[in-house]
Amino acid sequence: MSDLISNDRLIVALDVPNAVVGLELANKLGDAVSFYKIGLGMLTGGGLALANELKQEHGKRIFLDMKLFDIGATVEAAVRGLAQFDLDFLTVHGDPHVVRAAKEGAAGSNMKILGVTILTSLDRADLDASLIRAGDVPELVVARALNAFKAGADGVIASPQEAAMIRALPEAAGRLIVTPGVRPTGAAMGDQKRVTTPAQAIQNGADHVVVGRPIHQANDPAEAARAVLAEIASAAPTT
Repeated sequence: MSDLISNDRLIVALDVPNAVVGLELANKLGDAVSFYKIGLGMLTGGGLALANELKQEHGKRIFLDMKLFDIGATVEAAVRGLAQFDLDFLTVHGDPHVVRAAKEGAAGSNMKILGVTILTSLDRADLDASLIRAGDVPELVVARALNAFKAGADGVIASPQEAAMIRALPEAAGRLIVTPGVRPTGAAMGDQKRVTTPAQAIQNGADHVVVGRPIHQANDPAEAARAVLAEIASAAPTT
C-alpha cells in the first residue's frame, strides 16, 4: 500500500474553536495528514472557509461533517450548495428520504454522501430516552446502514464495533465505512461509548478512521498522527 493511500485512511477531526486554530493545527501536522474532518461546531467559526482553503491551497481532502436532516427539498438544496466547494465527503442522517435527497443535490459532483447510522456517543439508554425502537445498538446500526445503502448512500458512518457486521452486508460492496469513536492504544475514551483502536477498526472493515482529540491535544500532533498511521499500517493489507 502506498504512503498516499495509507495516509488517506486517517481523517483528523478539526474539532477546534475556529478556522484560525484549525489552520494552525493543519500547519503543525503538515505532510503527516492528508484528510481532515470539519464539523458543525466550527461552522460559525469559519469552517467552510477553512475547508475551501485546505482543499484548494493545501491539496488536502475534506470531510464536511454536517449530519444534515430536514425535509427532502431542503436537504437537496443544502447539498447542492455545498457541492460547489469540491469537497470529498458529506454526512447526512441515514434516513432514506434524507439520503435520496442528498444524492440528488450532489449529482454532477464527486462529493460522497455518507449516512449516519447511530452516533458513537449514544448507547441503548440514550436511544430509549429518544423513543428509538427496541433492539440492540449493533442490530439497529446495521439496519440503518442497510437502508442508507438501499437509498443510494456512498457509505456510512458507524462505530468500529459495528463495522465488521456492516462490511458483511452484500449491499456494502464498493461502499465506504468511516468510523469515528477511534482511540489510539492508551488514549482516553472521552465522550465516546463505542470505541476501539485504529488497527481494530481497519481489521473490522473500515475504510477510514476519524481521530480528533488524541492528535490535536498531543504535545506533538504530527508525531501522534504518525503513531496512528503506524497502527493503521499494522492492520491494513500490504497490497
